[in-house]
Amino acid sequence: GTAPAQAHAIMPAPAGIPESLLKKRKTQEKLVAARKAAEAEAKKVNKAKRKDIFKRAEKYVAEYRSQRSDEIRLKREAKKAGNFYVPAEPKIVFAVRIRGINGVSPKVRKVLQLFRL
Repeated sequence: GTAPAQAHAIMPAPAGIPESLLKKRKTQEKLVAARKAAEAEAKKVNKAKRKDIFKRAEKYVAEYRSQRSDEIRLKREAKKAGNFYVPAEPKIVFAVRIRGINGVSPKVRKVLQLFRL
């Protein structure tokens, strides 16, 4: 009766949890830690980006505000001098290379007709 008790005392008890389960838990803990670190890094990067985007938007607002005030100032100056102020036309060009209307699908043909091409 003493031999089995002695052998039991020498060998470590597995505590009823398989080794594969312990390994799985350990790898999952590592993954969770890595994911949390990545999320924290992404949050920091996004915060910096947001700040940058906000600064850019502020710059645009200031630019458009100054343009508007310039327009008003020029109008007033012209009125005072008895002239007319003609605001600048919007600058936009829509360029399309067309080989002709033949052999074009009906929808595209209609669009070309609407654009007077």
